[in-house]
Amino acid sequence: MRDVVLIALGGAVGSVLRYGVGWMMGPTADARLPWHTFAVNISGAFVLGALIAIAARHGWPGWWRPLLAVGLLGGYTTFSTFTLESTEFLRRGMQFTSLVYAAGSVILGMLAAWTGILVGRAVS
Repeated sequence: MRDVVLIALGGAVGSVLRYGVGWMMGPTADARLPWHTFAVNISGAFVLGALIAIAARHGWPGWWRPLLAVGLLGGYTTFSTFTLESTEFLRRGMQFTSLVYAAGSVILGMLAAWTGILVGRAVS
């Protein structure tokens, strides 16, 4: 039960943070790419990589993962929106845009996670 409460709390904060990023970036109705989703997914991958490295080095207690990794960053990042946006590009006949957005998100997300791990190791 403790983990469920931690996930709920972290998820609530993460979702509000995701909304805040979108609000700070401003409206993108006319943009060619959904930069809000891209920004939260890449930054979330970086932060998760850093947290994993720091937690491993310092032996963080078991509560951190449900609160921060599953809850906070799970609420902050959004795979479902990313896949819907990629599919919407396909539906609108924008195959190249869909491919670039999907591949770029995955590749840059992996690079961000790896960079986060390296930064986490360096600062801990």
